[in-house]
Amino acid sequence: MPARGVRLEPGAGESLRALRALRARWRAASLAAGWRFPSDWALPEVDKVCATLLRDASPEIPIAGLARARAAAGAGLSETLTDLAALHAVITTPDAADGLVSPDVDAIPSRLLRVAATAWADVAMDKLGSTEVVDPLTGLPTASYLRTRLRELYGRPGRQASEDHTLLVVSVDLSEVNGWPRLTAMILIAEALRVVFDGGESIASLGPSTVAAAVPRDGRIANKAVLLRRALHERLSVDDQLESVGAPKIKLVRLPATHKAACDLLQGLART
Repeated sequence: MPARGVRLEPGAGESLRALRALRARWRAASLAAGWRFPSDWALPEVDKVCATLLRDASPEIPIAGLARARAAAGAGLSETLTDLAALHAVITTPDAADGLVSPDVDAIPSRLLRVAATAWADVAMDKLGSTEVVDPLTGLPTASYLRTRLRELYGRPGRQASEDHTLLVVSVDLSEVNGWPRLTAMILIAEALRVVFDGGESIASLGPSTVAAAVPRDGRIANKAVLLRRALHERLSVDDQLESVGAPKIKLVRLPATHKAACDLLQGLART
């Protein structure tokens, strides 16, 4: 997958512009090919792939890293490979009319297809076999942990989980943010949740831009939400590099009737 027509130049500014241009074309092609949730496309691993291609270096390792990140974020194999096909189409047709390309999974070099599929499957199988995993970026448990905690709530005889608990979900649009600012934003968001919800509530990272907490319906939810909004603002407003991060959205989501429905809900929340 040679990066034809988009080589990096020695100047740092020009290099950054080239990376941003490649990333923008890749994102547009991937969304046009059917990527379902635009806000979760831009992962740090995307920039690593772009930078590697622009150096004409071997892309296997960063592509494997991206495939693993896609699997961890909840993207399916078909969607992951279609995204890779969009990149391949952008790279191999840099002068396409109107910037339009036609992603074709079958056109991906077989070695890259194999690397991506294997890396995605490794994470997918690990997720199936693990009940409690910690997100290395935020230090929060992942959705697997929250599913386990919810199973306990749904398993109580004579009680509905929604009677006593609700989900508080925090999401932020990081589609225009890349590199360290993106990582910093999620770390600060996780820290704010830990500070506000310090009474044993189950907090988890649902995806690359979403965290959630199962909180008791004890009359303090509204006050906690206000405190959380204040804590998020205080943390995200102190760094000039986070100016492009939009205000995090906080919402309360009612738990459904069954644990299976709750698991489906978490998966949907992770990618909205």
